[in-house]
Parts: sequence; structure tokens; C-alpha cells
Amino acid sequence: MSKRLQMLCIYSFVSSLYLIALPAQAQVGGGTWVPISPGFKLQERGCGSISGLTFRLSCSTGSGDQRAERRYDTYTGGIRQFEGFVRVVSLGGSRISLKQTFKTTGPYFLLAVERSGRFYAVHGGKTLGSAPIGTRVRINTIHQVGKDHRVYINGSLKDTVSSEGGSFYDKFGAYRTASGQGPATVEWSGIRFWRR
Repeated sequence: MSKRLQMLCIYSFVSSLYLIALPAQAQVGGGTWVPISPGFKLQERGCGSISGLTFRLSCSTGSGDQRAERRYDTYTGGIRQFEGFVRVVSLGGSRISLKQTFKTTGPYFLLAVERSGRFYAVHGGKTLGSAPIGTRVRINTIHQVGKDHRVYINGSLKDTVSSEGGSFYDKFGAYRTASGQGPATVEWSGIRFWRR
């Protein structure tokens, strides 16, 4: 092996060690974040079903508890970031919740989508963006318990709401809102969590 090739191999090895040692960088929010892996439980109710990271509501009913979701562990403080990529594969109905930051005492923040591709906050109805059905969209939420909750779509800050203290948890999947109905097929990917 030539001396030049040996040096190149050593440089590549040292560079890879350096990259491994770097602190975890989240997609949004700046600063240093620590990756975490909270546990979760699957929630399948009504006509909801889950296969891996594909969540389906097979019925068109506008009543009852229709959901297919992952419900993550409860947290009570600090700053938490969620990241995931969502693709609404098909939406025969409308007003389906995709991502929730839930307070253990009741709903706190719900991000939903309409058949038109409009993403909105369920409480208040604020438009947060839009994308044609079938488009892959990156969702980030940063929640500082006792301060605020921020929502980013494709890296752009779209909403900030104040947060009180208490116990919260993250959920994602497909959930019929009070004014919504299926059918819907939703695929999630690239799920990551951090804290700081």
C-alpha cells in the first residue's frame, strides 16, 4: 500500500471517529440535544389498524373512537423535541389528526390534515401549511414544559403556543377528529426524539 493511500485511510478513520463523537444535532431548534428513545404503546380503536409505521382508518364513519396511533411515554419537565416524516398516502375523508402533544388531563396540541392537504391546529383552526396528498412532510415539535410548544413544518416555525406545567406525552398516527372522518392511510418514517 502506498504511503499516500495509508495516510488517506488514517485520515478517513480519524475523521469518522470525530463525527461519532460530535453531540447530537436536531433538525431544528439549534443547540445541543441528547437523543432519547421513549417507550410506546400501540392504540388501535374502532376501524383503526397499524402495520409497522403505516396507520389506517378503514371506515368513513363520522362518529366513535377511530384511531391508529403510537402513544409514547409521559414526561413532566425539560425540553423535548419530536421529529418525524409523514406522508398521507390517501385521504378519502378529512380532518384527520396526525401528531398530538397530549396532556394527561386532556388534549393540548393536535396537528391535523384536511382532504385539500391543509395542515392545521385543531384547537383554533390555524393553518400551519399545506402539501398535496402523497407528499412527504417533515414535522418537528419542541415542547418546553411550563413555557411553550413550537411546531415546525419542513424546518419552518409555523406555530407557538404557551404551555403550563404538568405531564405530557407525544402521539402520532391517524386519529379521527371530532369533526372528521376516514378512510385514511398515513405513513410515518424517520421518527426521532431528543431532550435537553
